[in-house]
Amino acid sequence: MTQPLALVLYERLLPGSRLVNRLQDLGYRVLTVPNADALVACAEQEKPMLVFVDLIITQTRASEAIARLKQNANTAHLPVIAFADEKDATLFTAARNAGANLVVNEVAILAHLEQFLEQALQID
Repeated sequence: MTQPLALVLYERLLPGSRLVNRLQDLGYRVLTVPNADALVACAEQEKPMLVFVDLIITQTRASEAIARLKQNANTAHLPVIAFADEKDATLFTAARNAGANLVVNEVAILAHLEQFLEQALQID
């Protein structure tokens, strides 16, 4: 059986690498996306089950990358879980407005990852 693939876009080493390790522990194959501009192309090519986006990145606004992903006909269906430090509410709002399925605190994402995965992958 093939392991499900998760794409992870992050720049900050600590939350990103911890998330990658935790996903691998749960049986996911993980591919890290090199930058926000590559997110859509990578998702189209690799066909992941879901996408994780760290909202704190330096090159581009992460919410713009999420919006591009959700506006693309080939990737719009992908569940997106965005995460950041809870101190910046504007990042949370921008990610929700861009189409992120879940926006969570970066500390909570590791502690409750299985529940977030279940919620994001739920079929309506």
